[in-house]
Amino acid sequence: MAFFRDLVPEAPNVVTKPMFGHIAAFVNGTMFMGVFGSRVLVRLVATDREELLAEDGAGPFEPMAGRPMREYVLLPADWLDDPDRAKPWVQRSLAYAAALPPKKGKAAAKALSAVAEKKPAAAKTPKRPKRR
Repeated sequence: MAFFRDLVPEAPNVVTKPMFGHIAAFVNGTMFMGVFGSRVLVRLVATDREELLAEDGAGPFEPMAGRPMREYVLLPADWLDDPDRAKPWVQRSLAYAAALPPKKGKAAAKALSAVAEKKPAAAKTPKRPKRR
């Protein structure tokens, strides 16, 4: 999407890679903006989210209906014709994500995920007495 590529800031710590079947931009390993369908999303602090959501056409980002990613907001679709309206929001998003602790890499993420997914051991069922 040309609109997205025009918005991605040129910085040494910003990279783009696939996400959600589209493309996203990351700073220090943290996603700060992306494409979903025909829309662009940005990650913002609470006060900025509220301000952007007040814009006509902006909305919460829900990759699955009823399951929003709480820090992300979809830019208004009519801004596709006016990237200058989106650029300040991208800069806010980049600043917020850049201030977050950097990601440690895939190995650390997988380890944390494995720990989080561990379920408590199931209770053992008592043995039935043998029939005589």
